[in-house]
Amino acid sequence: MLLGDMGASVLKIEEPTRGDDTRSWLPPSAPVKPHSPAPHLPPESAYFLSSNRNKRSLGLNFKHPHGQSIIHNLVKDADVLVENFLPNKLKIFNLDYDTIKSINPGIIYASITGYGQTGPYANAPGYDVLIEAEAGLMHITGERDGSPVKVGVAITDITTGLYAHGAILAALFHKQRTGEGVHLDINLFDTQLASLANIASNYLVTGQEATRQGTSHPSIVPYQTFPTLDGQIMIGAGSDVQFESLSGILGKREWLEGEWTSNAGRVRHRTALVGELGTIISSHSTQHWLDTFSEAKARFSFGPINNIAQSLEHPQSLARGVVTEVDHPRIGALKLTAPAVGYGGKRLEVHRPPPFLAQHTTEILREEGYTEQQILELRAEGVVVDNSNSLCRKSKL
Repeated sequence: MLLGDMGASVLKIEEPTRGDDTRSWLPPSAPVKPHSPAPHLPPESAYFLSSNRNKRSLGLNFKHPHGQSIIHNLVKDADVLVENFLPNKLKIFNLDYDTIKSINPGIIYASITGYGQTGPYANAPGYDVLIEAEAGLMHITGERDGSPVKVGVAITDITTGLYAHGAILAALFHKQRTGEGVHLDINLFDTQLASLANIASNYLVTGQEATRQGTSHPSIVPYQTFPTLDGQIMIGAGSDVQFESLSGILGKREWLEGEWTSNAGRVRHRTALVGELGTIISSHSTQHWLDTFSEAKARFSFGPINNIAQSLEHPQSLARGVVTEVDHPRIGALKLTAPAVGYGGKRLEVHRPPPFLAQHTTEILREEGYTEQQILELRAEGVVVDNSNSLCRKSKL
């Protein structure tokens, strides 16, 4: 998706009858407008819509030899192939790296798996929540005295995609300089361990096991949510200068004497400081503190705990154009979060809505030089599916 945001032509090859698993991850789903294309298909799941903009969908059975031939034709001129099957699984279908490399030596072949191409778990399936549990993230997520919990979004999937995006761009740069392709080994397990960041470093340096911190930070105090009279507020004083600002606004200059003058001292005396600060913050409403800190030009970070509606309707979200709207053939006007990156002061655009299943099959095959008769035969053999009826429409002209 991110490569598509940047202008790449992205073909999503899907199992022709069910498609991507996330198509069935519903509810919720977007309402289908009357007289929409492909009325036999189920509604478009919100999950699928969230991560498939700027792609075209090719419904293809690659277990069929003719399906494999189509992919072989497609990769001749491709820069990148991304797959997420178990290691060596695609060798059965003549779609493994060595086979694809023999067709296109410069191909960048990105394998995304649960545990990587090697190791005792290489052939085990891996899903986000499993890797969150097994690679340490759930252990450090949740309240101090509570059970481990998963993050609210599939964060390991997301970060793995970001690692893949960076690796592919680097590989493209390498290919531009040398003409060489590469097989990229990208996986959820390694990504999640790398994403433990300072928490992993804390253990490697000290040998001390991490604990759950709720919203607080193991190495910075104060840096957490505090109850207010009518809700909660997040306060983060990440330096001594910021803590001085907080102390001054609250009229607690005495906090700047003794052990609390340094962050290390505040961490050692976390319970006492958080207790005193919590008592003060709980005496007024969230809005009172937002106004107080803003008017005092606080040098520390602070903010409310927003729900999803408040986040998407935040003044900064509106000013930045974080939500965009595209026209989807089955849904009509569809709102999506926009690409997060801007270039030269301009945000990247959503130039294609997320596709419905096998929406572009015939279009793609025509581009590859297949005749109308060949496409009809491939459909009759069950090699491909096209849900756009584009072949029928063109045949009547």
